[in-house]
Amino acid sequence: MKIAVASSDGVLISKHFGRSSCFIVFETQGEAIIRESVRENRQTAHAKGHCTGDHDHHDGDDHPVHSHDDIAMALSDCTIVLCYGMGWRAAEALRQSGTQPFVVDGEMTPRQAVLQYLAGQLKSASDFCRCH
Repeated sequence: MKIAVASSDGVLISKHFGRSSCFIVFETQGEAIIRESVRENRQTAHAKGHCTGDHDHHDGDDHPVHSHDDIAMALSDCTIVLCYGMGWRAAEALRQSGTQPFVVDGEMTPRQAVLQYLAGQLKSASDFCRCH
């Protein structure tokens, strides 16, 4: 199984999925990590520079709604995606591509999060961000 962890620096879990600079992809077997790689985020509107500042991705001239299909497709070989925050539109795009989004509740490294997930010990945050 492959588990992607959103990261802003390749070391820590990203506070927001779409603003991640990369995804650390852990290949697992049972409860063990057997391989780790890093994929650059070139798919989200934030990564492409289409979004600046705070906004709510609503319909309108100033902040058009953007698609999350590219990032969902780029991570479609992953069973799970972990991050600290994610908008509901991104979560739905991932689900539709067959990837389960999981918002982590608590500070830890990406490796710790994956190992806790595999052991069934990772706590999920209660909800995805509805402000996006």
